[in-house]
Amino acid sequence: MSTTTPTPDPATDAGATTAGPTQIRSLTVLPAYREDVELHTADGLTLVGELARPLGPDGGPATPAATLVTLHPLPTHGGYMDSHVYRKAAWRLPALADLAVLRFNTRGTSSPRGTSEGSFDEGRGERFDVAAAIEYAEFHDLPRRWLVGWSFGTELALMHGHDPSVEGAILLSPPLHRASDADLDAWAEFGRPLVVLVPELDDYLRPDEARARFARVPQAEVIGVDGAKHLWVGEPAVRRVLDEVVAHVLPGHAPLPTTWDGPSTTATTGTGTPVDGADDERGDAREEDA
Repeated sequence: MSTTTPTPDPATDAGATTAGPTQIRSLTVLPAYREDVELHTADGLTLVGELARPLGPDGGPATPAATLVTLHPLPTHGGYMDSHVYRKAAWRLPALADLAVLRFNTRGTSSPRGTSEGSFDEGRGERFDVAAAIEYAEFHDLPRRWLVGWSFGTELALMHGHDPSVEGAILLSPPLHRASDADLDAWAEFGRPLVVLVPELDDYLRPDEARARFARVPQAEVIGVDGAKHLWVGEPAVRRVLDEVVAHVLPGHAPLPTTWDGPSTTATTGTGTPVDGADDERGDAREEDA
């Protein structure tokens, strides 16, 4: 069983509300129904997270068109549920694409939301974390569930994401350090779509090598992204990621709009924790200038 605590929009880390046509920038927070959630694993741990859903006309949550279950980068290198691509997905996609975004801290990981119980286990014990997140989405009738993994999160998706209730997975910057050829073969047998976004300038795995490695998965689509780096820093990189996610989960709904005609807020706090070795606050500032 999992629990929720409602925290409707505007987000608690946002500044003053604005209205009217607004350019969507790095720190723009669009309307959504946001809840603090707890996930409970089969090995007895409580994980902290947040669920952002489309906002209904009555101020409550609306049923989303699909659901993103996000798996964050390596926590020993600053990855957590607020890693900037996921934070921006939660800020934008409920309003722009009618998507629900579930973010959570894997075992032993801390963020402003709190600290999940347990300790980092190199992707082994995290299989229970992945299962708890998928179970939460299924139990709460969140439809059309897709896994979205980034860096270490891609390894978790490949190793532990073969759940029949999952429609597919989108991988951002897969290093393929922990995930083996056997895991790729298992995903091939699983048969669900696998979309792989590989930065041209990635630190670990670049497009040509990725195409060779993922050739074991016939249904895998490997997309090289020119000029991008492992951390997807910069507003153009973030927009490319979110456009690709929406294009594959909800075909025909991308590219996303770059302006918003309605109430919005600007985030002012909670953006300074490093993400996979990069200072996320400086990254946000660079995106504002991009």
